Amino acid sequence: MSFGQALLEAIESLNGNKMRSGLTVLGIVIGVAAVIAMLAIGNGAQASITGSISSIGTNLLFVFRGASDSQGGPPGMSRSSGNNDRPLTLADAEAIADPFIAPSVASVAPVIQGNGTATFGGEKTTTTISGVTTDYAPVRNLELSEGEFINEEHELGRMSVVVMGPETADTLFGHHDGIVGETIRIEGQPFRVIGVLVAKGGGSMGSEDKSLYIPFSTAQARLIKHSSRDEVDVIFAQATSAEAVTQASDEISNILRQRHRTPIGRDDFTVFTQQDFLKTFETITGVLTIFLGGIAGISLLVGGIGIMNIMLVSVTERTREIGLRKALGARKKDILLQFLTESSLLSLIGGIIGIMFGWLIAFTVGKVATATGNDFTPIVGMQAIVLSTSFSAAIGLFFGIYPASRAANLEPVEALRYE
Repeated sequence: MSFGQALLEAIESLNGNKMRSGLTVLGIVIGVAAVIAMLAIGNGAQASITGSISSIGTNLLFVFRGASDSQGGPPGMSRSSGNNDRPLTLADAEAIADPFIAPSVASVAPVIQGNGTATFGGEKTTTTISGVTTDYAPVRNLELSEGEFINEEHELGRMSVVVMGPETADTLFGHHDGIVGETIRIEGQPFRVIGVLVAKGGGSMGSEDKSLYIPFSTAQARLIKHSSRDEVDVIFAQATSAEAVTQASDEISNILRQRHRTPIGRDDFTVFTQQDFLKTFETITGVLTIFLGGIAGISLLVGGIGIMNIMLVSVTERTREIGLRKALGARKKDILLQFLTESSLLSLIGGIIGIMFGWLIAFTVGKVATATGNDFTPIVGMQAIVLSTSFSAAIGLFFGIYPASRAANLEPVEALRYE
């Protein structure tokens, strides 16, 4: 029997039991669709996080108080509890900005942060308030949709001015255009709006679209209180080039070790780069994607068991037919080919339909995410399609081998006598 003949026989056999074949195919469809959709969601999440981190600034470094877990985990998750845990200060930032001590550092922006309530008219929102310097906007790669950012005049005069994220502006005003010159209240104190940022979406450091930015000196004197007047929460630094990021990180670390007089291996600060964030989040999303794909793969396994079950039933029902074929000269490999072709065809049809349904699910998830204001687009990659299709074909072959072998090994006399 040629492969073409086996294929025609398989189509005829499956067509003769449409309902049973359809239900069997459904198991593979669900499995393949689940694998495609889950991998697409995982890849989309990874791309979204990577894009958010990449958009927060060029050649950016983050300096936090306290050591992370084994100097390797995300900042803010762990803090050194030793007696040598000193806060970051403005003097630290000034030392890092010294071009003679840290030639690989182009600019530095110290920040103090806190939460507060902003009001306008009858509207109110609680948001993050950041006290920043004039270097903050270029270091963090911020763009203004209107107005201006905080300048030296605002800083030196401790002026009550604020730059708003677009989401906060929408909450208070109902729109984020044409609001420059308006006055809002932050913790009951009046602040004049001088600028509105371009929307960027959420990032690893929180959403800048929901934040308020005021002069560092104003925040320090009136809104955000620390145990030390000189204390800052985080220092952002920009390297002179992408190639200089590692050198800049080493220079910053050496400066802080000397200033804080920390023993070797006992840093009371953490220096993170964009690449560090990318590696951390790529590891997390990679594990998540594998986990989701593994769960979806169980559906494929269940579908394969369904194929095996149906093929065993088919062998039982067609025992006399098999006996007759073998009595007329059909060889063992002909019977094996016939039943393997049927199981593989079931799996192939289910795989093709599953790919379409998986893409549709991913597309729907993306539309729902966009409609709810989340910048998230599932990515259906060729790798996911090839993987799920190959796996479904392998499932069909694997779970079809035993029924096909059982059919091929039937003795013609016993098969013809079967009732």
